[in-house]
Amino acid sequence: MVSRLEHPAGGYKKIFESCEELAEPIPAHVSGKIPAWLTGSLLRMGPGLFEIGDEPFYHLFDGQALIHKFDLKDGHVTYYRRFIRTDAYVRAMTEKRIVITEFGTAAYPDPCKNIFSRFFTYFQGIEVTDNCLVNIYPIGEDFYACTETNYITKVDPDTLETIKKVDLCNYLSVNGVTAHPHTEPDGTVYNIGNCFGKNMSLAYNIVKIPPPQEAKSDPIEKSKVLVQFPSSERFKPSYIHSFGMTENYFVFVETPVKINLLKFLTSWSIRGTNYMDCFESNDKMGTWFHLATKNPGEYIDHKFRTSAFNLFHHINCYEDQGFIVVDLCTWKGHDFVYNYLYLANVRQNWEEVKKAAIRDPQPEVRRYVLPLDIHREEQGKNLVSLPYTTATAVMCSDGTVWLEPEVLFSGPRQAFEFPQINYKRYCGKNYTFAYGLGLNHFVPDRICKLNVKSKETWIWQEPDAYPSEPLFVQSPEATDEDDGVLLSIVVKPGVTQRPAFLLILNATDLTEIARAEVDVMIPVTLHGLYKP
Repeated sequence: MVSRLEHPAGGYKKIFESCEELAEPIPAHVSGKIPAWLTGSLLRMGPGLFEIGDEPFYHLFDGQALIHKFDLKDGHVTYYRRFIRTDAYVRAMTEKRIVITEFGTAAYPDPCKNIFSRFFTYFQGIEVTDNCLVNIYPIGEDFYACTETNYITKVDPDTLETIKKVDLCNYLSVNGVTAHPHTEPDGTVYNIGNCFGKNMSLAYNIVKIPPPQEAKSDPIEKSKVLVQFPSSERFKPSYIHSFGMTENYFVFVETPVKINLLKFLTSWSIRGTNYMDCFESNDKMGTWFHLATKNPGEYIDHKFRTSAFNLFHHINCYEDQGFIVVDLCTWKGHDFVYNYLYLANVRQNWEEVKKAAIRDPQPEVRRYVLPLDIHREEQGKNLVSLPYTTATAVMCSDGTVWLEPEVLFSGPRQAFEFPQINYKRYCGKNYTFAYGLGLNHFVPDRICKLNVKSKETWIWQEPDAYPSEPLFVQSPEATDEDDGVLLSIVVKPGVTQRPAFLLILNATDLTEIARAEVDVMIPVTLHGLYKP
């Protein structure tokens, strides 16, 4: 599955350039035959504006939120996009400058104000961004675009209009939640975020948003904290981008990438600090795994630990014979991967991109196995008895359980990331196939399929083509796990006509079924969903 393509022309730089929204949907040119049953919308979120006037954004996660939509109906396809009217976007457009601090870009007081007004502005406190560029997901019958703060933004999935901003702090004891919630078949939504508890103690809360009620009330109003995980450090929560869920358990992985809250709360407003400035790594902590039951929500006080790694995306986890199997997209070590995702880095020429990636943590797909039945007298013994994995769990003298993984995929500077599965049927269950976006020294240049049992791999790849996260859509009459299609937005910057397209692949073997080309450039997208 390792990419052999080089990218000397640097066409990938085009996916990090600003674009304009569209006044109305535009038709796509379809080649191949779209399955008759594939009728719905692909919705994607990402950055679409990388500067405001003469002021640039500096990090990949700073660009203003743009929502994309490919509509598929009767073999025809249209494409549409609009900027989300967040406070960050509207105020920036009004004042023609960056007004709210983003992930890696600090906002400064209006230079037109006098010195006393500017000084006062510095001490007004932290204004958290609502720039919801990361993902979109349903809650009840509504759809919300999100980043990783306490703000989510309700949008109309048909017109792409912005409806309202919602502050989750009004309903839940969290300071923010991840961009990757889990949803059960009945519509129940679970997510995780950090919070301050009693006596300023730090913890991580699993929150539950119930399914839609008959009375048509807003499910968010009935949300609650279900269970709490302790933090290894009082004022330094770990960065969380996703978490795991089986049929009966939650899995939280606490990594050594930390947010220094004291720095966040004190130096931010005085020195113009941005979010990235508040991250640091604990090079002595390693990585901790935590478990909690779902019903009722109770923390399990087992101490699982392993060597240090970065984690952004869980692939899947499931229960089997008294064990919990956890599959992850990891990056070795404690150095924060986001340090390498500044726009100045990803826009470099190909040889410089490769040099920078060599300094970055090495990506690896890993399987960890956590035993549920633990006895201290079994010190030094491998507690994992599942016959199909080489992952181990060993009781240590201090009562902790040391985990060693089975490596499912590893290639030099080749990441299997943005993972997807047949979520509808296999989330939290024993599964076989994972799909992902292949990153070649951070450049997204292939779509991948991985058999997590046999480690067999498949790829789709074209020269100078840059795809996005592949979303799996199951066929209506599916009997096999991989019976369906993959949807991905692909950009070919070197093509003079129709440089971007929606790619539809057969999920079984990654052969092309169809593509729907449009005559506009499409910048990088992060996450999204398929709405039937």
